[in-house]
Amino acid sequence: MKSIKQIDFSEKKAFIRVDFNVPLDDTGKVSDNSRILAALPTIKYILSCGGSCILASHLGRPKGKTKELSLSKLVPELEKLLSFKVLFSEDCIGEKTERLCSNLKPGDVILLENLRFYQEETNADESFAKRLSNLAEIYVNDAYGTTHREHASTATMAKFFDLKSPGILLNNEIINLKKLMDNPSRPVTAIIGGAKVSSKISVIANMLDVVDSLIIGGGMAYTFIKNNGGSIGNSIFEKEKLNDCNEIISLAKEKNVNLFLPEDVVASNEFSNKGLKKVVNIYDIPNGWQGLDIGPLTISKFENIIIESKTILWNGPMGVFEMSAFEKGTLSIAKSVAEATKSGAFSLIGGGDSVAAIKKFNLQDEVSFISTGGGAMLESLEGKILPGIKALN
Repeated sequence: MKSIKQIDFSEKKAFIRVDFNVPLDDTGKVSDNSRILAALPTIKYILSCGGSCILASHLGRPKGKTKELSLSKLVPELEKLLSFKVLFSEDCIGEKTERLCSNLKPGDVILLENLRFYQEETNADESFAKRLSNLAEIYVNDAYGTTHREHASTATMAKFFDLKSPGILLNNEIINLKKLMDNPSRPVTAIIGGAKVSSKISVIANMLDVVDSLIIGGGMAYTFIKNNGGSIGNSIFEKEKLNDCNEIISLAKEKNVNLFLPEDVVASNEFSNKGLKKVVNIYDIPNGWQGLDIGPLTISKFENIIIESKTILWNGPMGVFEMSAFEKGTLSIAKSVAEATKSGAFSLIGGGDSVAAIKKFNLQDEVSFISTGGGAMLESLEGKILPGIKALN
């Protein structure tokens, strides 16, 4: 795979697949610009090398062309961050778009309209990909969050370029995942949380080849406890995944991985900040009550494991951290990961909820790396080669 630093961008047009799938507020303005900020190093590098940038992204899941999901809404934010005027094309293909792109001068940036206005994008259509490729001489993929999708702009169009590479963001994602998966400093701890076991089964199974300790928390823990014969009250669990829990427990034993489940939880009689709260043994949650956070004994146990770790993966919260009454467990994990990082551990945070938590607690600058890809990171951790990365080789 060629590095972006090995390509001469002077007086060349670079098609950059970015991930500008950002949230918009009620007025149509960008409410969180993190993904745009993440693409700036690549854009600025190419411009500094005398090139011009054609930016392409999707926004939402439109059914055809809709004004609500037009990328034109992102232009003011992009101009503010770049401090210069950004051109906009009202389409991503067609004669007018081709003319606008052919007239680009070094230092110019143009943003194309939403790629997913065309079904051909998600269908990985070759002729659509070829039309996109005709706009530029160089292809750069900097959208890690979409590299697990075999779409026209993320995988198919790369075949039409001799000069192609990952952008700075995507390259950092690849490097940091390798730190975790290939010869990491030990002990290695994976903290897996979130609501469902089903979305993480393959990840957990693959991580057992890498980690020394596996911490399971959040909603998925109750499926494990139910499988082990515990009474979980009204806590969420996945009945159809009980056998998978057995397999993971057996596999962990077989691979000498220490598997840790919560011992106590903060339970409530309703799913809100206002309900009654009490700390109970996770194996003995009363009917009518549900576990919504890990309890003090579990927090202490998990903190000790994390502090002693040299490599840490955190994917998924320990409870309903969005509610102040049930944020303590997730906050404690976040602080422990930050403390371990300060002591020299490598920490990788991934998955939307984990990233949201680390930002909520203002600890984003105290961990080693925050991944921008939710589904893409999970598939990487499963051991899959992502189509968008494979296409760059």
